[in-house]
Amino acid sequence: MVIKLKAKEINRKRLIETVVLSAIVLVVCFVMYYFVDYIWNGSFVDWFQDNYTWTQMKTDGLSGQNMLVTEINWPKFKILIMGAVCAGAVVCLLLVRGISTFYGRKMMEQAVTKSSQMIHSFMEHEIEADLVFPPEYAQLAVQMSQIKSKIERNTRVIKEEEKRKNDMITYLAHDLKTPLTSIIGYLSMLDEAKDMPQAQREKYTRIVFDKSLQLEGLIQEFFDITRYNLNQIVLEKETLDLSYMLVQLADEFYPILQQGDNYIELEIGQEILVYGDAVKLARVFQNVLKNAVAYSYPGTAVVIRTETDGDEVKIYIQNRGKTIPKEKLPYIFNKFYRTDEARSGNTGGAGLGLAIAREIVILHEGDICAESEGEVTTFIMRIPCL
Repeated sequence: MVIKLKAKEINRKRLIETVVLSAIVLVVCFVMYYFVDYIWNGSFVDWFQDNYTWTQMKTDGLSGQNMLVTEINWPKFKILIMGAVCAGAVVCLLLVRGISTFYGRKMMEQAVTKSSQMIHSFMEHEIEADLVFPPEYAQLAVQMSQIKSKIERNTRVIKEEEKRKNDMITYLAHDLKTPLTSIIGYLSMLDEAKDMPQAQREKYTRIVFDKSLQLEGLIQEFFDITRYNLNQIVLEKETLDLSYMLVQLADEFYPILQQGDNYIELEIGQEILVYGDAVKLARVFQNVLKNAVAYSYPGTAVVIRTETDGDEVKIYIQNRGKTIPKEKLPYIFNKFYRTDEARSGNTGGAGLGLAIAREIVILHEGDICAESEGEVTTFIMRIPCL
């Protein structure tokens, strides 16, 4: 309704401007006629007679009398007419150009103002585009609808990530109390019970040490959460052997694998050269492998396999464990996302490992995805190779 009223107002203004312009043209024509016919009459006539007429003596055939006859000098008068027409055409063209430029600029300013008002109204309020933009702005309406949808989607994602981050901080803050309370309790007993048997003292000392490691891991997760959005990942690329890196990584995970009686099966090529950042790629495989080990059934194998396909290498990390639900699988690479929302000191991390891995792989012009079916989960990474 508001837009229709504005359109009527604009049309009324245009009509008034047209009438005013026509009146101005008529007034100018009248003034020119008045000056030529009344004020410049004598001088104009003298100039015209001197330049575009001639006077000659003629004899009347009937009376035989001689008389002076003034006639128009048609050759010169034709030149005058042609010059006047050309000059008039030039003046008209300049006038039309000036008027069109003036009104074009004015209409452009009005269109920009109107568009900005409609865009502001559309972006600030929950309203359909066809209720704000008239039919002649259909293309703008489509583009603004797409932009608004994208902004709303990004805002929603940011809010969800922020909520998950805040929830994760709450979970970690709660989880910090458990190992800290245990450490204080056992240290108090060790301090008070001076005559405690050596075997029991060693047992409590081991418990305190394990709880301290758990506490260190939780604190590290706090640091990961706070640092994630503060640092931009910068690559320092070099030629490296991916096969050697994976073998070395498998050896480093031996102590962690022993805790669940798990083991690694390697099915990798002899030499796979890639151009990448060794430290960052190692972090990718560490994060993915850590996730695979954490969610593996005890006593099962974690398989690391490579496959060269043209100018890229595929790295598979596979484990046997609970199947990731299909509805959760697309989100496991999102920041602060965990498939298990329950707080768990063993498997429930900050939800950053896979998100960081994805960013690093993408920076290496590769990609990463996951498949989970029949209690077998496989992470597949593709990286360009030499």
